[in-house]
Amino acid sequence: MRLPFLVLPIIVGLIASSGDGHENYVKEYYHNGTLKAEGWLNEGTKIKYWQYYYPNGNLMKKGHYLKGVQSGYWYFYYSNGLLEKEGHFADGSMESWWLFYNYKGDIDHKCQLTNSVKDGYCLRYKDEKLVSAEKYENGKKVNEWYDFYSFRKDNDISKLK
Repeated sequence: MRLPFLVLPIIVGLIASSGDGHENYVKEYYHNGTLKAEGWLNEGTKIKYWQYYYPNGNLMKKGHYLKGVQSGYWYFYYSNGLLEKEGHFADGSMESWWLFYNYKGDIDHKCQLTNSVKDGYCLRYKDEKLVSAEKYENGKKVNEWYDFYSFRKDNDISKLK
């Protein structure tokens, strides 16, 4: 007699290890058997590279962990497989410049973030052309420009690096 599909374990540890015996490569599955996530654990804590998937099998996000916290450069995807956003994590927070894409895969805006909040410049695009620039302080928009001359008059261009 066959057992129902739902009795499969949700987390399966693979035999792969990194040599010190404490790191294991694991895969997590949705109840329908589709891969949900895969990556490295060290004594139950996420480390190194991880990938997450939507129930439809498309990649959801990928990046690295350092002692259980998102770290380094990460990529996030829409459920249709196109890139949604990408950028740096530091101590689990979105930091520095992040790129955000629309559902067609075109750049929608590019923003500076601090502690996962807009803090600095945000450049907006339409049809892959720059249409405006905004400035944020701790998540609050403090200014906006629609032409380069006005922006340059009010800002130090070197801060866009």
